[in-house]
Amino acid sequence: MAVSYMAKRRWGKYAFSLPGVLFIASLIVIPIAYNVVMSFQNVDLMNFARGERLFVGFGNYSNIFRTDVFGTALRNTLVFTFWCLIFQFPLGFAMALYFGKSFPGSGFMRGICLIAWMLPMVSVAGVFKFMFNGDVGIINNILLRLHLVGETIPWLSKQDTAMTAIVVANIWKGIPFNMILLATALTTLPADIYEAASIDGASPVQKFFLITVPLLKPAILSVLTLGFIYTFKVFDLVYVMTGGGPGSSTEMLSTLAYRYSFNEYNFSEGAAVSNVLFVILMCVGIFYINLVQREDR
Repeated sequence: MAVSYMAKRRWGKYAFSLPGVLFIASLIVIPIAYNVVMSFQNVDLMNFARGERLFVGFGNYSNIFRTDVFGTALRNTLVFTFWCLIFQFPLGFAMALYFGKSFPGSGFMRGICLIAWMLPMVSVAGVFKFMFNGDVGIINNILLRLHLVGETIPWLSKQDTAMTAIVVANIWKGIPFNMILLATALTTLPADIYEAASIDGASPVQKFFLITVPLLKPAILSVLTLGFIYTFKVFDLVYVMTGGGPGSSTEMLSTLAYRYSFNEYNFSEGAAVSNVLFVILMCVGIFYINLVQREDR
């Protein structure tokens, strides 16, 4: 009887977890495995319709690595991610510290800031595309009124400024994400440590660097890792604002994979670029897990 009861409990756990397993398998594991297999085959529009898929090994990877556009896309992705994190993390941290204080309207203002994070990325891209419009955009209007520029700047149609425009848009989108995670972590810090530091005569700057930052190290690592992953794989913002142009000045790995697959219909090379992106992000995730485990030990 006891065995039967324990068996029922065990199978009950499996039954409750089955929907989640099926969801992950059908929408994550199977598509990734299918994409990996396709990257080792020759799949384009013609043989895809005929069902012919010749095995080419690492030929697709060799082809994309030899192209100049892949190196440009990888460099642009790294540059884009670097500048976004450099600005959105400190600004998000500063806002978390500011709105973490108790003053009239702090909760309301923090909620207003979250609107940027809740908006769909496509909507944000459309708004910033209009703002950076070289003819009627408000950015040029403000710069001209402040006499910071002498003429309008074609932000999205000039190679030197297109990257700046999408970086600014992504920073605006990412600041609330950093703020809410760090603000939540700040609420878990013990107040008695700060009281003891005040009794010992510690200044606010010393409290920040000697207490707040060390205690927030796990949260900071999480925010930076998630920020890197979300920024590195960006697609919709770049696709709506610039489409990877002008030229290849804002071509990212994600937009390059899309262009190979759905503009040139070279599905196998598009899959290869996607797998490179996946491997890079997986390495970042493994590195983060190792850091967390080392901190726990």
